[in-house]
Amino acid sequence: MSNLVEEFNSYRSKMNEKLLADNNLVIKRIFNLDTNAYAEGALNVKTKELLGLVASTVLRCDDCIKYHLETSYKEGISKEEMMEAMGIATLVGGTIVIPHLRRAYEFWEALEESGQ
Repeated sequence: MSNLVEEFNSYRSKMNEKLLADNNLVIKRIFNLDTNAYAEGALNVKTKELLGLVASTVLRCDDCIKYHLETSYKEGISKEEMMEAMGIATLVGGTIVIPHLRRAYEFWEALEESGQ
C-alpha cells in the first residue's frame, strides 16, 4: 500500500479511536450519523460517495476528500467517474479548489498503486 494511503489511514484510525474513547455522546452520535448517511438507500453507495467527494472538495477538506476517494475506489468507481465528479466540484468550487484537485489526483494514483 502506498505510504500516502497508509499514513492517512493510520492517523485517521488512531485519532478516531482516541476521539471515540473520550466518550463524548455528541461526537459519537455525529460519527454514527456520518456512517449511516452513506449506507445504501434511495441513492446507492457509489452515488452518495461521489456526492460526498464533491461536497468535500467544494468545502476544501483534504481529509474528507481522501476518505471519499478511498471509499469510492473500494466501491468500484472508475477513475473517469471520479474525475467527472471532480470536474463538477471544480466548476462549483471555483479555481480555489484546484490545489485540492491536485492532491485528490495524487491520492487516487496512490490508491491505484496499492491495488486494494
